[in-house]
Amino acid sequence: MRLFSVCVTVALFFLPMVVRASDPLPSWAEGPAKESILGFIQRVSAPGSPEEVPASERIAVFDNDGTLWSEQPMYVQAFFAFDRVRQLAPEHPEWREREPFASILRGDLATSLQGGEPALLEIIMATHAGLTTDEFDRVVSDWISEARHPVTKRRFTQMVYLPMLEILAHLRKSGFKTFIVSGGGIDFMRPWAEAVYGVPPEQVVGSSIRLAYQYRDGSPVIERLAEIDFIDDKVGKPVGIQQHIGRRPILAFGNSDGDYQMLEWTTAGSGPRLGVLIHHTDNEREQAYDRDSLVGRLDRALREAPVQGWAVIDMKRDWRQIYPASVQP
Repeated sequence: MRLFSVCVTVALFFLPMVVRASDPLPSWAEGPAKESILGFIQRVSAPGSPEEVPASERIAVFDNDGTLWSEQPMYVQAFFAFDRVRQLAPEHPEWREREPFASILRGDLATSLQGGEPALLEIIMATHAGLTTDEFDRVVSDWISEARHPVTKRRFTQMVYLPMLEILAHLRKSGFKTFIVSGGGIDFMRPWAEAVYGVPPEQVVGSSIRLAYQYRDGSPVIERLAEIDFIDDKVGKPVGIQQHIGRRPILAFGNSDGDYQMLEWTTAGSGPRLGVLIHHTDNEREQAYDRDSLVGRLDRALREAPVQGWAVIDMKRDWRQIYPASVQP
């Protein structure tokens, strides 16, 4: 499967150079942001430190879209869903006259999303349900191994943020467990998260649709139903953390108001804790956006970060490099 080649590429080009570097965060510019993160990790993980946290409690959580990889001009899973609409269209001739599908088939993605969340959920249900979990894993794996970003023309798996790969590697080296906690679909992320981020499927938390244990041709399968089970966004993120992890994190990274409650929940606990916001300020190497963006809107969390004591990472100032060297503009 082509996903294997993606795994090898990630392993060869990204992680080894991080592990070998004397500076665990070489793509970060020197300054308060880098110092605050490294200082926190050192304080909670160094043996004998007055603030040392037991390894079992060293839990770090990361939003995915806009925090670990690019989310502009729209979420990667939306691109997947739109491609699935095109793929399944021959089986649904009625879609050519029915929105939001008709606009997708005409190539008018903006109009297809004018229906907001209900329209997106209808697209997700039509394209993500009706398969077994094994079938869906294969569909996602095949797609992610080939799908490319519409602007950079790079594979989406190459649109990850090198500074965050370095953070993930350094945290694991420091005895942390790293979890993805995303509004994206849990079953969309699990097939590739370990290859791309080093995060195994059991450490991925996300939105989900209902599942059912059934039989096909006498064999047991788990089928994906066309019903929402859980939305892992905003107030749902702390709930998802409790349901899947069972421990309050001590470190949380996000980039939008959808991550506010996750950072709030993380930093409200006792003992040393840190919340971090990624602020997209670089319109040359990536894209600058915050309060007025339809994707990854950052307003309330940015305003309240100083009061909450959260670190704000200015992408333009604090990151020497955004993408791995092979995908730089």
